[in-house]
Amino acid sequence: MANPNVLVLGAGVMGLTTAVTLTEAGHRVTVVADEIPGRTSLAAGASWGPYHVEPHEKVSSWGTHTLTALTELAEVPGSSVRLVTGIEASRVAATMPDWAGNLPDVKECRTGDLPPGFRIGWRYTVPVVDMPRYLGYLLGRLRAADGRIDQRHVTDLADLGERGPVVVNCAGLGAHHLAGDDSIYPIRGQLVVVSNPGIDTFFSEDTGLSPNLTHYLPQGDHVVLGGVAVPDDWSREADPAIAASIITRCGEIEPLLRTATVLEHRTGLRPTRAQVRLEAQRRGDGVVIHNYGHGGAGVSLSWGCAAEVRELVSAV
Repeated sequence: MANPNVLVLGAGVMGLTTAVTLTEAGHRVTVVADEIPGRTSLAAGASWGPYHVEPHEKVSSWGTHTLTALTELAEVPGSSVRLVTGIEASRVAATMPDWAGNLPDVKECRTGDLPPGFRIGWRYTVPVVDMPRYLGYLLGRLRAADGRIDQRHVTDLADLGERGPVVVNCAGLGAHHLAGDDSIYPIRGQLVVVSNPGIDTFFSEDTGLSPNLTHYLPQGDHVVLGGVAVPDDWSREADPAIAASIITRCGEIEPLLRTATVLEHRTGLRPTRAQVRLEAQRRGDGVVIHNYGHGGAGVSLSWGCAAEVRELVSAV
C-alpha cells in the first residue's frame, strides 16, 4: 500500500518524532492526543543516554541512531538541542555504561576532577534537550510537512479504525487500557527548574537502584535539577520535600545552585515495561504498530524507534 494514511496516537516525544519521520517520508499523518504536547515529555530533563529502560536487543541501535540525529539537530537554529560536556560519577566502584562507548570524547576522570566523595567518573559530551521548546519545534516541523493534529481523548483503538489503515500507538502509559497491556507501569519523576547562575557543564550521579537521582543539566538561561525514580507511583503533584531534597543534593555538588531562583517544578510518569514494545499487529482490515514502554529513555531512543516504525509502515 503506497503511502497509506497513518494515525499516530500520542503527542509526547515518541509520538511527535514518529509523526515527523512519517510525514517527511511522504505519508499522510494525523496525530491524535488529548495532551498536545504530552505532559510526561514536557517534564523530561532531558539528555541523551538510555536511562531507566529495560534490556532489549535493539536499544543500542535505536540509541545510536538517535544520538546521531540529536547531534545534527544541535546545529539547527530553534531546535533547542545543544551539545553539553559534563561528568557522570559514582561514589562506589563502577564501570562505564555500555552506551557511553558511542560517544567520541568519553574518558575516565582523574580523581582531582571529581566532586568530594566520588570514586570514579567519566567526562563526555551529549545532546541536552530543552523539552518544552523542543516539542514545540517538533510540532512546527510536523505542521510544515502538512501533518495534522486532532486533539481529543481516545478510549479504544477501534475508534481510530475508520480514519486510516495504519495506527501507530505511541500512547505511553495509555497503552495500559488502549492495548490491554497490564505490564506497563509508571516510574514517577520530579524535577526542579532554576535560573542559571553561570553553569555550562552537566553532572549526573550513578546512584544504582536508588530512587533518588542527582543530576543537573544547563539549558541556556535555566538549569534542570533532578530527580527521583519511584516505581508504581501515579501522582503528578510536585512534592515540596522531594524538591527541597533535589536542590540540597545538587547544591552539594555545585554550590552555585544552592541559592538559584526556583522557576518551576515538573513531574512526569515514565512509561515502563519489561521491554520496549515496537511491533506491528493486524487488527481487522488495518494494522496497529505499537511503539511504547521506553521508560526514561524516550528522548534517547526516539529517532531510532521512529525510523523502525517508518520501515514497518512502508511494509504495510
